[in-house]
Amino acid sequence: MAKAFRRVVARCGDWELKRIFTMESDRTIEMVHTKAQHKKRQVAIFILLMLLWEVGSESIQYSVLEETESGTFVANLTKDLGLAVGELAARGARVVFRGNRQHLQLDPQTHDLLLNEKLDREELCGSTEPCVLPFQVLLENPLQFFQAALRVRDINDHAPEFPSREMILKISEVTTPGKIFPLKMANDLDVGSNSLQSYTISSNPHFHVLTRNRSDGRKFPELVLDKALDREEQPQLRLTLTALDGGSPPRSGTSEIQIQVLDINDNAPEFVQELYEAQVPENSPLDSLVITVSARDLDAGSFGEVSYALFQVDDVNQPFEINTITGEIRLRKALDYEEFQSYHVDIEATDGGGLTGKCSLVLKVLDVNDNAPELTMSSLISPIPENLPEIIVAVFSVSDADSGHNEQVICSIDNNLPFILRPSVENFYTLETEGALDRESKAEYNITITVTDLGTPRLKTQHSITVLVSDVNDNTPAFTQTSYTLFVQENNSPALHIGSVSATDRDSGTNAQVAYSLLPPQDPHLPLASLVSINADNGHLFALRSLDYEALQAFEFRVGATDRGFPALSSEALVRVVVVDDNDNSPFVLYPLQNGSAPCTELVPRAAEAGYLVTKVVAVDGDSGQNAWLSFQLLKATEPGLFSVWAHNGEVRTARPLSERDAAKHRLVVLVKDNGEPPLSATVALHVLLVDGFSQPYLPLPEAAPDQAQADSLTVYLVIALASVSSLFLFSVLLFLAVRLCRRNRAASGGRCSVPEGHFPGHLVDVSGTGTLSQSYQYEVCLTGGSGTSEFKFLKPIIPNFAPQGTGREMEENSTFRNSFPFS
Repeated sequence: MAKAFRRVVARCGDWELKRIFTMESDRTIEMVHTKAQHKKRQVAIFILLMLLWEVGSESIQYSVLEETESGTFVANLTKDLGLAVGELAARGARVVFRGNRQHLQLDPQTHDLLLNEKLDREELCGSTEPCVLPFQVLLENPLQFFQAALRVRDINDHAPEFPSREMILKISEVTTPGKIFPLKMANDLDVGSNSLQSYTISSNPHFHVLTRNRSDGRKFPELVLDKALDREEQPQLRLTLTALDGGSPPRSGTSEIQIQVLDINDNAPEFVQELYEAQVPENSPLDSLVITVSARDLDAGSFGEVSYALFQVDDVNQPFEINTITGEIRLRKALDYEEFQSYHVDIEATDGGGLTGKCSLVLKVLDVNDNAPELTMSSLISPIPENLPEIIVAVFSVSDADSGHNEQVICSIDNNLPFILRPSVENFYTLETEGALDRESKAEYNITITVTDLGTPRLKTQHSITVLVSDVNDNTPAFTQTSYTLFVQENNSPALHIGSVSATDRDSGTNAQVAYSLLPPQDPHLPLASLVSINADNGHLFALRSLDYEALQAFEFRVGATDRGFPALSSEALVRVVVVDDNDNSPFVLYPLQNGSAPCTELVPRAAEAGYLVTKVVAVDGDSGQNAWLSFQLLKATEPGLFSVWAHNGEVRTARPLSERDAAKHRLVVLVKDNGEPPLSATVALHVLLVDGFSQPYLPLPEAAPDQAQADSLTVYLVIALASVSSLFLFSVLLFLAVRLCRRNRAASGGRCSVPEGHFPGHLVDVSGTGTLSQSYQYEVCLTGGSGTSEFKFLKPIIPNFAPQGTGREMEENSTFRNSFPFS
């Protein structure tokens, strides 16, 4: 007893298919496991006999009459499968038949089982009874099979038909009663009770007809002689042979039998064998010899000459022909095992006197591997989502029209694909993913399923499918840079595009669409919302207002990139905005201070040598870099060539030794210029007084009084305009007291600026070359003669007070000189 497996459908609570393997002697399945080193993964199922689904108590079988109109209701499939209402639609139910014909369909609304076409039992099954068409109900989500069958019941739609409307028999008048004469049988395409059941013959005194069963189940008539014939009395007889089927009402077919009565011919031809058997491969070429039959006749002369003929040569399924003289039977058309596995042929031998003999030939057609396997795709799911393992991609069935070893098939796919084939019920397979797929690695797979039989030579069929992998939002947007540095020129126009950030997402579709946003700054004091904005679609950054380098040199913030998938994934990048300085600030002179009043006069001894430090112009620039690099230049001088200004540190020095011929009063204008583009500049005016001594450093110049008075008047007007009436009186009293106090101090100091006494070094002031003061400078309060007002100004470096060297006259002259030169 061979090992076998029988699949049985167990109907559970949720109608899941369970395969139960048992031992059975009439079918065998062998599973061939693939080897690890083999290049192709193969799932091999060897089918020695055709697998039939057991129609048990749990299987489903429906039946319909042939020729029923298309669309006829067959069954309520939802109820029969024990499923919930609407579950068939939700799970993508399909009806799958073997081959490409779809005999049943599901109603789109009710999902009832309906006929898809008018069925012809004779076309579908021929003489096979019962005519059962197995099919499967396939539920795709999740995958589930239900085995079912459709039986097509026969109706009596065909009447028996004889191959010819007339048959001729030649019978000798000396033939004894009881002799049997074979007749050509009728053919009825119906089966069962609707098939041919009996033969009758018209009433006559000489013959009756018998109905016999052939080895293939078909019925044929035999004519039996009841009474001897007499040629002289009746040389010819005409009888009507009728074939009746078993339908209700019965159908019939007739043929005319013409009997010719012959003179004496003692012996009829007799075949060597009453039954011949032969085998012929289906791929035998035309005109090949199948078998030779032989008959002999004991008569002499023409009565002993035998000729051969096929008994029913007009049978449309007859692929043979016979040589009338030699009895050789040869092929006249190609055989097909898948169409007919055997033939039953009747052969007739006739002698010269008209007597006949009959024999039968049973010919078996041998199968050869002439049919390639067939693959029928029942379900294909594409695209399939990535990141999910063991997804059923396709469901298909394989078949081979050959038999035996030629019917065994092997299914395989390329080994380098992340898919596997799994056998399912009967001849069905599922194509599944071996693991989770990654769309970003490969978004499309071209899979070729190869079905190879085990015949000789091996035949194969290849079926290619394309499986697309749908995207899942599993990739975070990635910025092209982890950080961005943007440079913005200060004083920019609002809404200026200052740069862009860019992020890409390896996903596709909406999952790859990126939206940009500004993340809350880590510094809570940074007004990011008023500084920059970002375009959510393209990542362009814009400055919302004009930036000022002197107020904000740089700032940092984070930008987020979020995809539009679900769930949304995001990433961030750091953006640093550096404000580039623009030359928008002019140099500002710190010393000497210029506030609209007369500048203080720098005193220089006449004995000063070349390079004597007169003073130092101190200035700053609010810009940075080269925009803040300052250079100094002597723009105007009373006596050119007497003084010079060092370009890099602003020191004003004597260019040559002073002499008595040099004028006592000098006015210098110094230009302070930065290194920007375009350069900006400022000027400062200096008064230099050449003196012989330092007992009376400088005197107020009389021409300064009107200017000072005008400035004081302007100040009073502004105070009066801004002050309230209630505070005006108090402010006037305070101002009066201050004026009186300043006049008293000036009278005590002889009209000179009051300078605190103290010890100072012999050298004047050590000044660095950086444009700023390196040592302490003191402040002085200078009173312009008679003005009654005061101003607060930077003081030049304190000069030691030398003892007067001149006479009283010289002192008087000096006093007169000081009174004619302005001071501060």
